[in-house]
Formats: sequence, structure tokens, C-alpha cells
Amino acid sequence: MSTRHEGRFWSARRVPAVLVGLVVLGGAGLLLYDVAAVRAGRRGMAWRRTLSGELATRPLDDVWVLVGAGVATALGLWLFVLAATPGLRTVLPMRRDSGPVRAGLDRTAVALVLRERALAVSGVQSVRVRTRRRAVTVRAVSHFRELDEVHDDLRTALDQGIAELGLQRPPSLSLHVAHAVKRR
Repeated sequence: MSTRHEGRFWSARRVPAVLVGLVVLGGAGLLLYDVAAVRAGRRGMAWRRTLSGELATRPLDDVWVLVGAGVATALGLWLFVLAATPGLRTVLPMRRDSGPVRAGLDRTAVALVLRERALAVSGVQSVRVRTRRRAVTVRAVSHFRELDEVHDDLRTALDQGIAELGLQRPPSLSLHVAHAVKRR
């Protein structure tokens, strides 16, 4: 059994990368064309003349200059964060016992499996399961057995269910059991 740490899955992010690349390519191509046209003796494009005139006459502490710089900085920082983080936070990596195949389980699938396990316990009327990266929260309603017995049986069944999922980093279990509210 391998204990090698694999980490989370990386998302492809193909569409955002293509869109950002096309915008940068278009902007750089337009600017390069305009610079080449000015070097060839033609007049620059109106938008570039206006922009360079505005930047030459406005002081650095002008509100619009600061807003533009802030937006450009925030956009650059956001793109850097997207490039440096794995993404796919909903996929929990599974242990890799042998071979080159790497598998993962979606959090909703983990919640469904554990919900079915909990509903199979005698005395459980309803269950809500919330799965996060490091913890699973289970809220169960018992309707005819003692809460302590149901809690112990649920703990055993859910601990076994989490172990059988084969997750690389098994989440901790938070279990809450309550009596059913009697309706009149």
C-alpha cells in the first residue's frame, strides 16, 4: 500500500486560458500594429493618441489612474491565483495502491454513499450529510430507539463506510443524532 501524498486534482482551465490568451494576443497585436504604423510615418490610432495624452497630463494621484492601476493589479493577482491553485475542490483523491491510475470521488458521491449507510442503520428516520475536504457532518433523526444506541451504531457504520471509500486523506466525522419531533 502506497503512502505517497498525491495532493488534489488540477483543473484543466482550458476555456479561461484560451480567452485570456486571445485577449492578450489581440491587444498586443493591435499595439504592435500601431507602433509599426507610427514608425513607418503614419499617424497613430486615435485611441492610443488619446490614451497617451491622458496619461501624460494626469497626475499619478488622480482617481482614474489609481482605479485603473487597482483594477489591473487585482486582475493580475486573480490570474496568478488561478494559475497557482489546483482547482477541482469537489474531487477527493483516493489512495493509489498500485499502478499509474489515479482516481477521485466527488464530494456529492461521498455524501450519497454515507447517507445510504446511515439510512441502513435501524432506528434512523432521516439523514443529512454534508461533505467537505477534511470533514463529514452527519445529522440524523432517530424515531424509535435510544439516541445513544443509534449514535453508536451510526458511528460504527459511518467509520467503516469512510474507511471503505479508500480516500487518501479520510475526512473526520462529526455526528449529531436527535429524536424525531412528534407532529399532531
